[in-house]
Amino acid sequence: MMKSHEKQTIRIYARQPQMYKMNAGRIYCQKEEKAMQNYSGEAGLQYHLQIRPGDVGRYVILPGDPKRCEKIARHFEDAKLVADSREFVTYTGTLDGEKVSVTSTGIGGPSASIALEELVLCGADTFIRVGTCGGIDLDVKGGDIVIATGAVRMEGTSREYAPIEYPAVADLDVTNALVAASKELGNVYHTGVVQCKDAFYGQHEPERMPVSYELLNKWEAWKRMGCKASEMESAALFIAASHLRVRCGSNFLVVGNQERNALGMENPIIHDTESAIKTAVLAIRKLIAADREK
Repeated sequence: MMKSHEKQTIRIYARQPQMYKMNAGRIYCQKEEKAMQNYSGEAGLQYHLQIRPGDVGRYVILPGDPKRCEKIARHFEDAKLVADSREFVTYTGTLDGEKVSVTSTGIGGPSASIALEELVLCGADTFIRVGTCGGIDLDVKGGDIVIATGAVRMEGTSREYAPIEYPAVADLDVTNALVAASKELGNVYHTGVVQCKDAFYGQHEPERMPVSYELLNKWEAWKRMGCKASEMESAALFIAASHLRVRCGSNFLVVGNQERNALGMENPIIHDTESAIKTAVLAIRKLIAADREK
């Protein structure tokens, strides 16, 4: 079984493989590492999140909205505000005796990838994105939960990590924990691929965009492929997590479904994210228990 320091070594290798060589399964530094410019002015202090090693647990919930962090932290024991910087708000507490955290990412892949990178540098290795999405598949209704198994990379951030041919997939352990939690909580839930984009209004008002021909044609393709929902962060998070060798999954509250609305079908609009939050918290508890048995 791989020990925690060995996993961290592999993550370092994943970040800058040109600095290392492998021999008989071991990783050796082969030249002096060129450190990134320190913009925070303090060793270990992360420039954007304003956190340090030890400030967060290995398990982190990632909402987009900073205002959701306090709401999520109420599910922890002894939660305390650790940092509040830009769109990034961080609380840390415990679940079942294990240190856990919640950090907001803001909207979209660029800031989500920044949060993931800096949290990993501070010791986190297991992430669950919690947020909202819009349904695409007609079976998906407002108030349901969508658990992403993979994501369409129709955004820009992930392209700076991996070639477009590389799939954005969720970690299986995290996904299975989210499914088990949804079953236990009695959620109406769906598993499958979600579409990720950068432009909210490119999705909702594609006809007025100069590239309407591309937006409309690709949206039709996602529908025909059975895409469950649309959101903005998972593709970047899944790809960055794959590169950094950490675990990441996603679950969302469905706010509504524009395809059901277009067909005149029942289309409830729901904004309360508590069901998705409870699902993520219970999934973290299940991951903690499973990891302790390894």
